[in-house]
Amino acid sequence: MSRMNPPVTSARATTVTNSFPATSSDAPATSRDAPATPGVLLAGGLARRMGGGDKPMRTIGGRTILERVIARLRPQCDGLILNANGDPARFAGFGLPVIPDSVEDFPGPLAGILAGLDWTAANRPEVAWVLSAAADCPFLPRDLVARLHAARAEDDAQLAVAASDGQSHPVIGLWSVALREELRRALVVEDIRKIDRWTARYRLATVTWPTTPLDPFFNANTMDDIAEAERLAALDGG
Repeated sequence: MSRMNPPVTSARATTVTNSFPATSSDAPATSRDAPATPGVLLAGGLARRMGGGDKPMRTIGGRTILERVIARLRPQCDGLILNANGDPARFAGFGLPVIPDSVEDFPGPLAGILAGLDWTAANRPEVAWVLSAAADCPFLPRDLVARLHAARAEDDAQLAVAASDGQSHPVIGLWSVALREELRRALVVEDIRKIDRWTARYRLATVTWPTTPLDPFFNANTMDDIAEAERLAALDGG
């Protein structure tokens, strides 16, 4: 029986927990299990702790982190887009639309989320929800989209985010396209940069995944993390 994580609590938040471990043997949840949900992969960070460059382009077990993220989310999402600043040509080999932040000066992941919502509103006007995920998380759950949508619907929430080991991961979540102008105002007028400050205004569902055999939201921020990811990749099926 899997170990349950302690619940994450926050104002106006609902926590839902897993009853099974997120292992590589889980059957992938496809986009048929949820409303049409494009995914925006957030690669706009500056990777200062790695000496600069693009963290998602680092290699783990012979594959880039970005390749692993795409492989994990493509079966779950109704199309993927990549949020990255600078020359988009460096990502040409992945075959994804590359969109920069729509707010200047690298104001954090909320700017990338807004860019994804803006792109969706312009190119997929029939879509109501967008998934965001950090492009440096190589072991994302195979049921991420399905469980976030289930929690959102059950709790009539306006937003849904992931959690593990007692910690919320708000950069990984479901966002309502209808809230994009409110998000733009928060960034441009109110200068809000932290995701938690913005999500606290809305009904929020928080879905917790277990951390055995590994934390599915492990992310590679340092070169030591890359070394640890090599070990974890074996637990995740390579």
